[in-house]
Amino acid sequence: MSVLIFIENWDGKFKKISFELASYGSKVAEMLRTDPVALTIGNVAPGEVDRIGKYGIGRVINIQNNAIHSFDSQLYSFLIDHVARKEKATVVLFSNNNTGKSLAPRVSVRLHAGLGAGVNQLPSGLEPFIVHKKVFSGNAFAQVMIKSPVKVLTLAQNSFDLIENPKEVVMESLPMPAFEQGIKTEVLETQKQTGKILLTDAEIVISGGRGMKSSANWGPLVELADLLGAATACSRPVSDEGWRPHEEHTGQTGKIIAPNLYIAVGISGATQHLAGVSSSKYIVAINTDKDAPIFSAAQYGIIGDAGKILPKLVEEVRQVKGK
Repeated sequence: MSVLIFIENWDGKFKKISFELASYGSKVAEMLRTDPVALTIGNVAPGEVDRIGKYGIGRVINIQNNAIHSFDSQLYSFLIDHVARKEKATVVLFSNNNTGKSLAPRVSVRLHAGLGAGVNQLPSGLEPFIVHKKVFSGNAFAQVMIKSPVKVLTLAQNSFDLIENPKEVVMESLPMPAFEQGIKTEVLETQKQTGKILLTDAEIVISGGRGMKSSANWGPLVELADLLGAATACSRPVSDEGWRPHEEHTGQTGKIIAPNLYIAVGISGATQHLAGVSSSKYIVAINTDKDAPIFSAAQYGIIGDAGKILPKLVEEVRQVKGK
């Protein structure tokens, strides 16, 4: 028996979400009195495996093959299923990001396993196995009972603290088993954005809404983002108006993000927007309307005109940073 944790790597590197998953998987394994085993596919940069070991993982299985050039959900789910059966895994864990959302349903079908998507706490019970998650765009919570012998879970970002429990890591290379279906995905060209922090990777996000009044008023917001090393975002009406690019649109119909800090400037907080940012660890709202829904989701709020508040914030941050 084991808990199998799929650790995604980006060009050989692990991100914070990987360490959250390792911490969570280690604790689940402790509850089940078994061992956590991590699986990563593709080349891993030197030293990265040791970083996973800081969070309670003693074994990392790595599958490398010249045929694995890019992400292929059929191939990856086949490999994860293969390792899960080999390790007799009773719980298989993924991050609740785009990759995890693509793989978890496929793997659950292969393993005839119940699926708990977007869990945000350790299981509240083992017999029966019960997990906790947000539902209805974060407006309610649900306790989900999974009755199958094998469980597949995806962990919501920023829902579980990093817990250091250093272990000496053993990395095992596993030959790629024969994949009879053939790899069907071929990446012909890759274009990467440079010089800008990606929304999905950012620890801090500063987002503007209609309260910014026009595209000409975005300067202080961008300046504050630069000072804080943050990504910029916007609400849907802003991108629809053409004030900001559509790639910055966050919300239910845009990018779903989970930064440590989300600063919402001039955003009222419609349900669709909050659904995309509700997993943020801390939300700071700036709005002239004291009754704006965004304040009910925020830990901190400033009632006032963004045009007056942002320049003052920029000035304060410059003083603190000595710039």
